[in-house]
Amino acid sequence: MEKKTINQFKSGNRIESFFIIKSVECRVSSNNKKYLDITFGDKTGDINGKLWDVQGEDENKYSANALVKVRAAVIEWQNNLQLKVDKIREAVPEDNVQISDFVPSAPYSSDEMYALILEYIDKIKNDDIKNIVFQVVDDAGDKLMYWPAAKKNHHSVRGGLLYHTTTMLKAGEKVCEVYTFLNSDLIFAGAILHDMAKLEEMISSELGIVTDYSTEGQLLGHIVLGVEKVKKAAEKVGADKEISMMLEHMILSHHYEADYGSPKKPMFPEAEVLHHLDDMDASMFDMQKAIENIEPGTMSDPVWSLDKRRIYKSKFDKK
Repeated sequence: MEKKTINQFKSGNRIESFFIIKSVECRVSSNNKKYLDITFGDKTGDINGKLWDVQGEDENKYSANALVKVRAAVIEWQNNLQLKVDKIREAVPEDNVQISDFVPSAPYSSDEMYALILEYIDKIKNDDIKNIVFQVVDDAGDKLMYWPAAKKNHHSVRGGLLYHTTTMLKAGEKVCEVYTFLNSDLIFAGAILHDMAKLEEMISSELGIVTDYSTEGQLLGHIVLGVEKVKKAAEKVGADKEISMMLEHMILSHHYEADYGSPKKPMFPEAEVLHHLDDMDASMFDMQKAIENIEPGTMSDPVWSLDKRRIYKSKFDKK
């Protein structure tokens, strides 16, 4: 048996390793036999697996977020790798494995990233903007410390929302040094506020694993929920209505296109910059992830979030 991480799997491998169950569902096959459809995960990615011919208690034996030991064959099905599970059991203390070691996480600690956000809030000069942002961040509570920024794709890791926010803040500060007419208060506020309603849009465990979208998330989405969040915070702190409206517009327009949830395109410079910061940061995360485990001079697999583009890893030593 080979001990490999998911990103190292190749068709034909036989593996024995520990994984997090990210989702599990009992289904019925075409020959009327029950099987478990399982999504396994580790720090390097996800893979679907099938445990065939389950009966009795085994149908409900495993649940999402459990740490399990798996023995399986890696096969290819419809151009995707899949695990044909031979054996599976829950991890026990004697295995000496920690669940946190198997969860993809941001490269910085949540405490460090949260402290950085507070530093940027302190840089906001306008009291109304500062009070709105602090109110929203304070209301977020402990969830902000582990929440991902997405169910899949960009920043879908533990602490991903903090990571996405802090990288946008740092990039936004540099943009303000180039385009000096920009209002940095609005840039910092937009970076912090634009995805904050993902705390309500998605359902996540403390492991940063999203199991589903909430009813609010499915019916309204984080853009509408985010506008509502800012509006309530502004009323609570007694902020100027125009300031509240501008922050609401930045959230409303940050996806740019109606097809992606934005009924309005950006209508002032800071809103335009917020969209590009958000789009750039998401693309950079997915591009980095695509090439981090391939050899220089080779192409990645097609990346769905990047219009199925294959990403090239240069041989040039950037260091």
